Amino acid sequence: MKEQLLPIKLKELRKVHGYTQDYVAAALGIVRQTYSHYETGRRTPGSDILYKLAGLYNISVEDLMHLTIAVDRNINYDAPPPTQSSEDLAGFLEYFNNPNNRKKYQLFNSLEKELLYYFEKISEDDKREIIEFTKIKAHKKR
Repeated sequence: MKEQLLPIKLKELRKVHGYTQDYVAAALGIVRQTYSHYETGRRTPGSDILYKLAGLYNISVEDLMHLTIAVDRNINYDAPPPTQSSEDLAGFLEYFNNPNNRKKYQLFNSLEKELLYYFEKISEDDKREIIEFTKIKAHKKR
């Protein structure tokens, strides 16, 4: 019975907080399709995801698992709205999970990947300015 209720509860909690599946998936560090499977009951989240979900919705894991809370659509739960940084994170994850990009950047560390992701989004003039700045910083380190 509870296995059937968890997907319903996840969808309800997400909608009450005004989150999209993309936002929740990005917050959990998973792809949207995986999160969608949690809401449809095709997959069951592992303990690490359950802890993240509980934190996202500011409830205990026990409440999430035992389904002891009733969701009231008329109550504002003061959850933070999706921010630009969460949209950036979703874009970043989508970009680097793309098989074409994954191969190209597989040997880079996370900071290098983040730099390259944003570097591709700026103008050529800004790119030149950043390269000059980086050269200055690199020479100061020596």
